[in-house]
Amino acid sequence: MINTKKTLIIFTTSILCLSLAILSDGQGNPFLLQLDRWEMLLPSIGISAMHMQVLHNGMVIMFDRTDFGISNISLAGGMCRYDPSDTAVKFDCSAHSVLYDVVSNTFRPLNVQTDTWCSSGAVLPNGTLVQTGGYNDGERAARMFTPCGYTQRCDWIEFPQYLAQRRWYATNQILPDGRIIVVGGRRQFNFEIFPRPDSRSRGSRFEFLRETSDGSNENNLYPFLHLLPDGNLFVFANTRSIVFDYKKNRIVKEFPEIPGGDPRNYPSSGSSILLPLDETKNTNIEPEIMVCGGAPKGGFSYVKSRRGFMPATSTCGRLKLSNPNPSWEMETMPLPRVMGDMLLLPTADVIILNGAGAGTAGWENARDPVTRPVIYHPFDRRFSIMSTPSRPRMYHSSAVLLPDGRVLVGGSNPHVYYNFTNVEYPTDLSLEAYYPPYLSFTFDLIRPKILTSDKVVSYKRSFNVNFSTPQFLTVDLLSVRILAPSFTTHSFAMNQRMVILKLLSVERDQLTNSYRVNALGPSTAEIAPPGYYMLFLVHAGVPSSGAWVHIE
Repeated sequence: MINTKKTLIIFTTSILCLSLAILSDGQGNPFLLQLDRWEMLLPSIGISAMHMQVLHNGMVIMFDRTDFGISNISLAGGMCRYDPSDTAVKFDCSAHSVLYDVVSNTFRPLNVQTDTWCSSGAVLPNGTLVQTGGYNDGERAARMFTPCGYTQRCDWIEFPQYLAQRRWYATNQILPDGRIIVVGGRRQFNFEIFPRPDSRSRGSRFEFLRETSDGSNENNLYPFLHLLPDGNLFVFANTRSIVFDYKKNRIVKEFPEIPGGDPRNYPSSGSSILLPLDETKNTNIEPEIMVCGGAPKGGFSYVKSRRGFMPATSTCGRLKLSNPNPSWEMETMPLPRVMGDMLLLPTADVIILNGAGAGTAGWENARDPVTRPVIYHPFDRRFSIMSTPSRPRMYHSSAVLLPDGRVLVGGSNPHVYYNFTNVEYPTDLSLEAYYPPYLSFTFDLIRPKILTSDKVVSYKRSFNVNFSTPQFLTVDLLSVRILAPSFTTHSFAMNQRMVILKLLSVERDQLTNSYRVNALGPSTAEIAPPGYYMLFLVHAGVPSSGAWVHIE
């Protein structure tokens, strides 16, 4: 028998340790004391990590923009880039993209030729990153990076005029058939599909984006996109949101505006997340969207007219799309925040980090860095302020979840060019890791460890994961989850999604003192588009390190 009295005593003791760690910051807000921590990984990676994508081979690709000036890392082999249209330097022998090896904590330069400033991306089912748009000579570029071993010297392949329209501040979403939809961009009230169906395709009009533009303030750039279980898209721009049938180019449903009238998209720059999709219940999945933070209405104009920096928004809205009459349920964050990054954690909690307490996105547009992360617990709707402050991460910072459960954080450059001296928030080239409380040794006794796993998970088919725990297992507290890695930039983690899978059985191997869990793959490609996912086992709220699986 797996559960014993001793098991329950140890488990209860572990939970008690966590409970005792929940204290107050003196203002009535809870935070977890001494369970979370920051680690400086590298003081400089040579560039400021404006964009990040975790790849399925354990690497993270990062890049900023080619017209920031000369970076602090040279291109390999004496290579140089000549660009007569570059606004900073025409002849540049420095790199503006790097490949980071998580295991060895090392990096190497990559050669990107066209300008990636404020671009977007998504990963194809085969693991290749497709990166689209940017500025100047990069505005119609499509770039591809296919992962390889760290020493194999794979690099960017670029197609400078591939896109049908200019894409600067656009958003990408992987689709159920493995294609990518690219939506919006500055003065682009349309969308297109990658790969293009033919060379004559010019994309499709999307008037919703024109309707949600605040003139020169815009406030609808980097629209929030989430693929829904029915195959349609949830689109949020400014204060409005819809369910959009991209195949027929029609709005299926429009929701009430988020209360308060404050815009949430760039440059007001809140963030959004699709809460975990739960396949363990014998009912239809009920998708729920969360939108948090941003700048108040008029905040961008207020900064540009040099009147000061308006305090950031402190509200979050949750919208359950399947309700007969959906309406936003509003909550208040303990720390107001603009330009924050929202990421799903393996525990199904949401971490909010980076950003500022006043101002908006844009050059020199924000003040009061918010250095403490906040973790939101969707089940009981509770916020916890984390105890350890980090360094300021302002405009052009980013964050991604790593398979080992840490959060990788980098970037911050609120200046037109690289600027390291005599400014309030210097360009930051460093790379940090944040360790959420669940990585504390306090929980090692109940932490599952994946030993082996099926590498391929098929829709509606069972698969196996072999694992161990140091002391005991409580089966009722075990779950299996897959999490798609995000392309993160400008406060939005594109393509991020979690699916909680149905657990079929758990068996114990007495000889090896290990376990085998049998689980059911996701039901459809609309719930989990094909591609690489991080698979986690979560036991009593404590996650394993992730294992890569391919959904197909």
